[in-house]
Amino acid sequence: MRVSVLLGCVGLAALAAVPATADTLREALLAAYKNNPSLAAARAGVRATDENVAIAEAAGRPGVSVNGNYTENALNSANTFLSPQRQAQGNAQLVVPLYQGGRVANSIRGAETRVEASRAQLRGTESDLFVGVVGAYMDVIRDEAIVGLNQENVKVLEVNLQATRDRFQVGDLTRTDVAQSEARLSVARGQLETAQARLISSKESYIRLVGTPPGKLEDPPALPNLPDSADAAVDVALKSNPNLLAAQRSSDASRFDVSAARASRLPQVSGVVGGNYFNYLGSYGAGTSPKPGQTGSAATVGLQFTLPIYQGGLPAAQERQAQERRAQALETVTDTERAVIAQTRSAYAIWKSSLEVIASSQRAVEANKLSLEGVRAENSVGNRTILDILNAEQELLNSQVTLVTAQRDAYVAGFALLSAMGEAEARDLGLDGGVLYDPLSNYKRTKRSWSDFGGKSTYVPTGTSTRGTPAQDASQQRPLDPSLNAPVDTAPDAPPSGTRK
Repeated sequence: MRVSVLLGCVGLAALAAVPATADTLREALLAAYKNNPSLAAARAGVRATDENVAIAEAAGRPGVSVNGNYTENALNSANTFLSPQRQAQGNAQLVVPLYQGGRVANSIRGAETRVEASRAQLRGTESDLFVGVVGAYMDVIRDEAIVGLNQENVKVLEVNLQATRDRFQVGDLTRTDVAQSEARLSVARGQLETAQARLISSKESYIRLVGTPPGKLEDPPALPNLPDSADAAVDVALKSNPNLLAAQRSSDASRFDVSAARASRLPQVSGVVGGNYFNYLGSYGAGTSPKPGQTGSAATVGLQFTLPIYQGGLPAAQERQAQERRAQALETVTDTERAVIAQTRSAYAIWKSSLEVIASSQRAVEANKLSLEGVRAENSVGNRTILDILNAEQELLNSQVTLVTAQRDAYVAGFALLSAMGEAEARDLGLDGGVLYDPLSNYKRTKRSWSDFGGKSTYVPTGTSTRGTPAQDASQQRPLDPSLNAPVDTAPDAPPSGTRK
C-alpha cells in the first residue's frame, strides 16, 4: 500500500473536521507538482543532460562537409600562357570514424549513466518539494489553531480582568489582583500578535511552494507504510533514496570518464570518401589554340590513420583529472549515504517522540482543564487567588499549544521519513490530476535524432508567478477544535465569604 491509497481518506482524529469544499493536501501537492518553478527548472536540467548522450554519439557518427572557393589571379607572368585568370573549386568529403580508441563508446556510456543520475535527482527534487508542501500545509493548520487558542485566551483574560475589577469595586479583591490580571492580559495580547505574525509567515511560505493562498485546509490523510523501527527504515532508504541513487550513478559515470581520457593516447582510424570539381571559367590557356579543358573532377577513397606521439602532457593531465573526479564521486556516495542514514533515523525519532508528546499533551490538556475548573471553584470560596487562576489558564494554553505543535511535528516527520525511504514522490502519491511528467520521452526523442536541425521553440515558463496574490493576514479559515476551546471565565454570582480588602 502506498500513500496514494489514503490520499483523500480521513485525517487526524485530533483535529476538527471542515467542509468538503476545503483545500486538501492532495490538491496542494498536485498544484505544486504542476506549477512550482523549482521543479520545472529541475526538469529542464534533466532535458539538458539528455542532450549529452546525443553529443557523445555525434562524435562517432559520419560527418559530411562541402567546401568551395573562387579566385581571381590579379597578376600573371607574361610568359605563362596556361595560367588561368580565374577559377572556381568545390570539394565534398565524407568521414566515417572506424576506431577512436574507445573514447566515443565510453563517453556515451558515461553520458547515459549521468542521465540516469539526473532522473534520480529529479525524483529527489520532487520528494523535497512535497516535504516542503506538507510542512507548509501543516504549519498553516498549526498556526491557525495557535492563533485561535490565543484569541480564546485573550477573551478569557478580558473576562477575568472585568470580573476582577468588579470584585475590586465591591471590596472583594485588592489592587494587586487587578494588576496581575492586567499584566497577564497584556502578555496574552503580545502572544496573540506573535502567533498572528507566524500564521502570516506560514501562509506566505505556502504560497511560495504551492502558488496559491491557502483556503480552508482539510485534515491530512493518515500516512501508510510507516516502518516499525529505525533500522527497517534505513534498510529501505539505502535501496530507494533518490539522492543516494543519483550519487551512485554519478560515481558509475566517472569510471567511464577515466576510460575516455585514456583513449586520447590511442590511434584513430577513419574512412574517407572525397570528391573534387574545378572550373577555370574559360580563362585557362587564354590566347592559345586549341584551348585546353576548362573543367575537371576527381574522387578519392581511403583510410585516415592518426597515431598521437606526443601531446604536451595533455592526455596524462586529463586522465589524472578524471581519476580525481572519480575519487570525488566515490566520497560523495559515502557522504550522501551518511546523510540519508542520519536523515532517516532523525525523522523516525522525531515521528515517534511526537506521537508520545501527542498522547501526553492530550492527557495534560484534560488534566489542566480539570485543574482550571477546580481552581476557579476554590477561588469562589476564597481558597485560591486570582494569580492561581491566571497560572492555571496559562498552563492550559501551553498544553494546548504543545498538542497542536506535536500533531504537526508528527505528521511532517512521518512524511519526511517516507521521503527519506524514497516513497514520497509523484509516482507514490497518486497525483492523477493529469499526466505525470515522463523524463524518458525527451530522452528517447533526442537519442534517435541524427538531424543537425532540431532546435526547440522559445520556452514558456510553467512555474506560475505569485505577484498577483494578495498579502496574507492572520484570518482563520478553520474552526477551532471544540476539544481545544478553553471555557470562558465568568464572575461569581455573589461575593464569596471571607473577602479580602
